[in-house]
Amino acid sequence: MPANLDPDAALMLRVKRGDMAAFTELVEKYKQPVTNLVARTIRDETEAEDIAQHVFIQVHKSAARYQVTAKFTTWLFTIARNLCLNEIRRRSRHPADSLDATLPTDDELPARQYEDVKTFAPDDAAQHNELAAKIEEALAALPENQRTAIILFQKQEMSYEEIGEVLDTSLSATKSLIHRGRETLKERLKAYLRTGEWDEPL
Repeated sequence: MPANLDPDAALMLRVKRGDMAAFTELVEKYKQPVTNLVARTIRDETEAEDIAQHVFIQVHKSAARYQVTAKFTTWLFTIARNLCLNEIRRRSRHPADSLDATLPTDDELPARQYEDVKTFAPDDAAQHNELAAKIEEALAALPENQRTAIILFQKQEMSYEEIGEVLDTSLSATKSLIHRGRETLKERLKAYLRTGEWDEPL
């Protein structure tokens, strides 16, 4: 095994060999980032956990075919985005359908614990909640590809090249998506961000 192998890819290779402890470790590490991405992509927090769980089901089912051709996170978020786009298309065709009938369960998955709780002083909490709501509102108004690119860039700290792989776009197109999205967000949030700079957490 190469000394510079992505640690998460190394874990996934262990999953490929049937190591469920390695799978659990990956789920615990990435369940919240995947859930956050899903919730912001489909704009439905209620269904986000179910789709995120399905992402990891797909990861487990695909383990036998896994090859280290990119960072694990690039592969993982590509699966997550594809499932989100499938759900968006499904909803456009069948808006009244429930997701419950379309997503399987898997007893091998760890118990779901997707809460990410942070505490603030009362005044700070109110200010933080207001800003967070405005950020989510501004993000939701962006086109899906801009929104996903910014989330992966700002929150997951992925490179332009990695984001381009997830979105299946060129490097220049990826940079353009992030630039346009950031400019739109700064314009919409300038009344809430003192500097007018997009340096707040997503």
